[in-house]
Amino acid sequence: MASQIFAEMTASVTELKKNPMLTVAAGEGFPVAILNRNEPVFYCVPARAYEALLDKLEDLELNAIADARAGQAVIKVSLDAL
Repeated sequence: MASQIFAEMTASVTELKKNPMLTVAAGEGFPVAILNRNEPVFYCVPARAYEALLDKLEDLELNAIADARAGQAVIKVSLDAL
């Protein structure tokens, strides 16, 4: 069964075992799809790319909260009251 691969770079499990850092570097900062028998089994994501992904997810969650509260009344508070 064919699977869609969501990365431009791929490597085998054997290549990953042989030299993990070279495999990560081959992605040039982007995820590397790790294949087992030509099927993707997981993605090797560099730390910076993973952190950027989490930041975007957090932004989406905060936007959803802001959108949900858009129709609510505004409560004015002074900084001194805080």
